[in-house]
Amino acid sequence: MKQIIRKAVYQDIDAVASLYDQVHQAQEEGKLFTGWIRGIYPVKATAEAALGRDDLFVLEEDDHLLGVAVINQIQVDSYYGAPWKHQASNDQVCVLHTLAISPAAAGRGLGKKFVAFYEKYAADHGCPELRMDTNEKNLTARAMYKKLGYKEISIVPTVFNGIPYVNLVLLEKWLGQQ
Repeated sequence: MKQIIRKAVYQDIDAVASLYDQVHQAQEEGKLFTGWIRGIYPVKATAEAALGRDDLFVLEEDDHLLGVAVINQIQVDSYYGAPWKHQASNDQVCVLHTLAISPAAAGRGLGKKFVAFYEKYAADHGCPELRMDTNEKNLTARAMYKKLGYKEISIVPTVFNGIPYVNLVLLEKWLGQQ
């Protein structure tokens, strides 16, 4: 099986929206927890906005879209004032947003593969400081990020992408020299 992570193109948008729906469905069935809400976040417009910024990436396996994420340097409001261990300048920070893997492909290491891609992408673009966030209740993601060397630096109560009452876990990993 050939897997590739690449920048998304317009023709991927419907498949990305379908993947978001698969995640929403699995959450509604109690099979996973992201804290996302169908019709609020993420939605097709989330993918379209990222495509418009040229920061939407997809993971394909044999022409099937199994993963999606946004990789850029945009730090959400909750990041400002957080007790980051590494006080990097904005141009040294790379952020992973909205990582989603098809529930049908869960447990196959695709999330880890996407994070490895993100780390290489950040390093290739001169960004030693990696930042991301997840919902406090998303224990699966938190465990994966911990195994991959990310440190939880704060939990911030917020309204996140239109979703109220979120306790947002802020995570970081430093790729630079200590």
